[in-house]
Parts: sequence; C-alpha cells; structure tokens
Amino acid sequence: MKLLLSLALALALGAPAQAQTYPSRPVTMVVPYPAGGPSDTLARILIEPLRVALGQPIIVENVGGAGGSIGSGRVARAAPDGYTFILGHVQTHVMAAATQNLQFDVVKDFEPVSLVADSPTWLVARKTFPANDLREAIAWMKANPGKATAGVVGVGGPPDVAAVYFQKNTGTSFQLVPYRGGAPMNQDLIAGQIDMTFGQAASTLGSVRGGQLKVFAVLAGKRWWAAPEVPTVAEAGGPDLHSSFWHGIWLPKGTPPEVVAKLNAAIVEALADPALQKRFSEIGQEIYPREQQNPQALAAQQKAEIDKWWPIIKAAGIKVE
Repeated sequence: MKLLLSLALALALGAPAQAQTYPSRPVTMVVPYPAGGPSDTLARILIEPLRVALGQPIIVENVGGAGGSIGSGRVARAAPDGYTFILGHVQTHVMAAATQNLQFDVVKDFEPVSLVADSPTWLVARKTFPANDLREAIAWMKANPGKATAGVVGVGGPPDVAAVYFQKNTGTSFQLVPYRGGAPMNQDLIAGQIDMTFGQAASTLGSVRGGQLKVFAVLAGKRWWAAPEVPTVAEAGGPDLHSSFWHGIWLPKGTPPEVVAKLNAAIVEALADPALQKRFSEIGQEIYPREQQNPQALAAQQKAEIDKWWPIIKAAGIKVE
C-alpha cells in the first residue's frame, strides 16, 4: 500500500514538473503541404524566432497529400506532450471536414494554440491569358465553355470552393486541375500549363509584381494592403465571395494546459520579432493582432469559418471521392 501511494504521489507531482521543463528536446512542426509552398514558406520564417523563444530546435516536417489531411491526421494521432504541432489553415481545419471522410475530428482532436497570419484569396492567371480584367475573363470563359483550366490544391480547399462558387454565380465553366501543393501549381501557372487559380495571394504576390502573372481581383470586402491597386471581386464585376488563407497552430487533444500556454507564449514572442514581421510583410502575410494570438481566438475563428463554409460546400455538392 505504501508503495502504491508513493507511485501515485510521484505521478501526481511528475505531470506539473514535466510541463515546467517543456520543452527539453527538439519540437516538430508539421506543415501539411509540400516544401516550397506558401504554408511552408510561412513556417520557415517562423521557426527561427520560435526556436529562440522555446530554447529548442524546431524541426519542420512536410507531410503533404489529401489537401493537407494526411498531415493533420499525423498530428491528431501524435502524443499529446507538446512535441508535435501543426501549422494548419482554413483548408485543413475547416473545409476538409466538409469535403472528406476524415478519420479524426478537426475540432475535438486538437488543442488550439494561436492564430498566426492571414492572406486573402485572389484570382490570378497566366500572363498570356486572353483577358485584361475580370469582366473580360468572364466573357471569354462564357464564350469558351470548358476550355479554361484552374489549378486547385487537393479537392475541397479554398481554391476549389471558390472556383465552384464562381462558376455557379457567373454562368461560366472551366476544368479544375488538382495539385498536391501550392508550389507545383504555381510553377505550372507561371509556365502557362494551366490558365488560372483562386490561390493564396501571398504565394503569387512576387510573380504578379514581376510580371510573370496577371491578377484580376482579390476575394475580399476591401482592397488588400499589399496590392491596393487590385480591385475587390465585387468591384471587378464578380460574385461577392470573401475567402482567405488564415493560418493557426494546433496541438493534439489532451496536451496539458501548461504546455499549451508555454507554446502560445513562445508564438506570441516570435510574432513580435521585428525581423519576422518585416519578412511576413514582404511576402504578403498579415500577422493577427496581439489580442488574437491565443487559443480562444483561434477556436472562435475556426467555429465562425465552419459556420460560413460548411453550408456553401454542402450546397455546391463538393465532395472528395
């Protein structure tokens, strides 16, 4: 009996002690998309100040496939000890649950940690596309039904949902070409292998500025601060759909609150780093305000986006086979 009591006491005291010493070894950040894409770029900028804040190396693990759901599942099944977390976004933690038969729950199987950054969706096309603005593009697609091609990352993500919504509300039709990640899709777009995409604005901002791509509209209620010359989709004559690629960080469900708090504090410290803020701004990523860099704000954002997108996805009949 004394031995059992001693063991129970040791276990009771051990959990807080473990949380206090977290992290005592390298930590893995899962990026659920291939290397070189917008989420991966975001992660690579974040890891250095986050390493300083945590005092341990951060290992980026790219786990692509199934629109980010393979990487999300990897984290959902990981040990809830704080040593594996995911940099996910609206596709992995909102839209995937409405378009795929997942083996995990995007809400119940994760602990929210913090919102990170946001970039709007915009309609961007190859530089030789036969239209100079959105109205001309819509007219061309109506005159050439099914001829244009639009790249999407996986099935059921923001580009796919925006493309289906756009077609239904403009009377156009075009082919959707799925990719495993944003990097290969953008490479084909620049090379002229596909015609356009409803993609993350931050991932093609440099190519638009360099004249390699043309942009028709940003899917937002107001013009984007990084490219104020680009009209909103409503201003340009399209359906008033607002879509963005907001990023957040989640841990596996059951991670001790002390560990969640420590990781959150490290993220807040990293996002306050002037060098990181400058690099995020250069690539078109807007950091969330300090008061939204917490688990509660991320949970609220996720719920609001689920309430918005799930009915749209259901009405459009978008489903991964």
